[in-house]
Amino acid sequence: MVEVEVETVPASAASDPAPSRAVRGWLEPLLRPTELREGFQVSVHACPRLMLRELKHVFPAQFQGKGSDAAVLAVLTCQKSLMDLSQYGVDADKEKDRLLETFVAFAQQVVDALIARKYWADFIDPCSGLPMLTLLSNKVYSEVDGVELLLRYCCLSAGMCKILLHPAWGAAVYPASLFTTAPYEVVKEVLHSLPDEAWNVGS
Repeated sequence: MVEVEVETVPASAASDPAPSRAVRGWLEPLLRPTELREGFQVSVHACPRLMLRELKHVFPAQFQGKGSDAAVLAVLTCQKSLMDLSQYGVDADKEKDRLLETFVAFAQQVVDALIARKYWADFIDPCSGLPMLTLLSNKVYSEVDGVELLLRYCCLSAGMCKILLHPAWGAAVYPASLFTTAPYEVVKEVLHSLPDEAWNVGS
């Protein structure tokens, strides 16, 4: 008989009456995938212990002296791209740059709002896999692995790379993430009160 590990979300990580039990390290999303605007999907998750063990190396200063039960939320974004991003070439590179600019504009507004409320927050540079604000980090975070774990989306192997498959968009998807110690109610408030600047990027 296979032993099943059950986790409980820390109370400070979720004040919403969302499901809070996990099996084998997977937690029900606090906010299920929701489009804040067309083609820009956001979900919010309490990080399971499996992910926290990795995050303490990605954000060493934040997790120094803290155990594996720290309450951290992951805000995952998936953008619908204009093409299959498993392709290579100039057009694919331009599309990735466009999606990167959109994510950075969004993430900067969210992180700034959370920090202004006295919570820690940081976001991952999808190009390098390294945090944008945390210094002295040399651990690369895999966006594809994070989405696979938290949303259970499928992936394909292409040589040394893993390709994320969105259930509706297929490989035409650009994942990127941010993390915070803010409780879910605060994160939800910030997400639903974003200014226009969160979406204003260069063409």
